[in-house]
Amino acid sequence: MFDAIDRKICALLQENARASSTEVAQAVSLSVSAANERIRRLSTNGAIRGWHAALSPELFGADLCAFVLIDMDFEGESDAVAALTARDEVQELHHISGPHSYLMKLRLADTRALQSFLSDVVKPLPAVSRTESIITLDTAKETPAIALKEIPDA
Repeated sequence: MFDAIDRKICALLQENARASSTEVAQAVSLSVSAANERIRRLSTNGAIRGWHAALSPELFGADLCAFVLIDMDFEGESDAVAALTARDEVQELHHISGPHSYLMKLRLADTRALQSFLSDVVKPLPAVSRTESIITLDTAKETPAIALKEIPDA
C-alpha cells in the first residue's frame, strides 16, 4: 500500500506542508518529477486529505477550547449531527462509545460564547437530551498529525 518513501513523504509534508518539490525530492532521494508523482498519487488515493494552515486561535478570538459530551436520542440524531458539523465553531465531532453519544471539540471566544452556543445551537436540537461541558485551562499539546509507525512494505 505505502512504502517507506511514501511514509517519509507523508511525514515530511505533515510537518511542513509548504516544503517545496525540490526539498521533498532531496529528502527521499528521488527526482522532483518522481516525488511530485508520488505526492499526486498520495493525494488522489486519499492518504493526503488536504493542505491547511495551522492558525493561532487566540489571535482570532477563539481563546476558549471546550469539549462537550452530548447524549442524543436515535430519533433526529442524523439531523443533529448535520447541524453541528455545519458550524464553524465545531472543530471535531466524534461518535463515541460509553455513556455518552458524541464528543465535540469547540473553539470559541469565552465562556459566554460557549453558553450561547449551547443554548442557541446545541440544546434546541430535538435529539439532544443532555450535555456536559469541559473547559480546558491550558493546552500542552494539540496537533492534527498522526503517528506514522513503521509498517512492512506492501
